[in-house]
Amino acid sequence: MPLIFTTSYTEDARAIFHQYKKLGERAIAQVADSDLTRTLDPEMNCIAIIVKHMAGNMLSRWTDFLTADGEKPARNRDSEFEEPPATRAELLALWERGWACLFSALDPLTDADLTRTITIRGEAHSVMQAINRQVAHYSYHCGQIVFLAKHLQSANWKTLSVARKQSAEFNRKVLAGEASQRD
Repeated sequence: MPLIFTTSYTEDARAIFHQYKKLGERAIAQVADSDLTRTLDPEMNCIAIIVKHMAGNMLSRWTDFLTADGEKPARNRDSEFEEPPATRAELLALWERGWACLFSALDPLTDADLTRTITIRGEAHSVMQAINRQVAHYSYHCGQIVFLAKHLQSANWKTLSVARKQSAEFNRKVLAGEASQRD
């Protein structure tokens, strides 16, 4: 996704969320179905569990974003770390459902909404603080997904950013207008 210059916080937040969604999808796409539930050790989460947790968080935080506490009473956070989705299709459906909820709440917001007050777990947050909290949370988990996918793919991994020892060539392409800094 190319960088679009903006001074609007809400526009930039939307772009950042789209960037991390795409990053996660590109990593997940490289992993075999059987690797979606693999971990590196017994205390670690697999990609499928991370996706399940992210979707649960998104549905809780972004449903009725401006009017209800971000931690919904029906959410069972602990269950998000049990029984991963059985198939890639089920995993991707959860992923899409969570992101759709996020974007349906975020898209109508304007910078004028940033000072409004919402609650998460009974704590007051400005809309801006709540968005920042979720950007940090989802980027953290997308990083975990990328790390696991890269490890599981090893030599077959296709880089999602500038390849090793390719910075000079990449910078040349950016300056020549042949690539975006966010490629």
